[in-house]
Amino acid sequence: MLDSRGRLLLTALDFTGLRQEGVGSAAEIQSLRRWLDSWPGVGAIERGMAHQGYDLQLTRYDEQGWRATFYPSGVEHSATSAVGSAWERTPWRAVQRAARAALRARPNGP
Repeated sequence: MLDSRGRLLLTALDFTGLRQEGVGSAAEIQSLRRWLDSWPGVGAIERGMAHQGYDLQLTRYDEQGWRATFYPSGVEHSATSAVGSAWERTPWRAVQRAARAALRARPNGP
């Protein structure tokens, strides 16, 4: 089960995923998106996920895009131990999607 910080992180990540007209245009959501769509935002997500017990692997593939993968902390990192992964054109979107997937897949639910 996620602690209060984990639930807050998941909520913030869910809000950044809102793309419907009107819903995703609120100033607060736009501010959240601008912050999380940056290197400081990637760092904040990484620290939040570390608090929840996950390690981040972020890989750039030339000019093609980025893969973000979260693994349980302290576990040998292999493809079979990944709990959340995403491929995107930008590193921040890859990290956001992978973190959301890892938190939603957590045992006992979010």
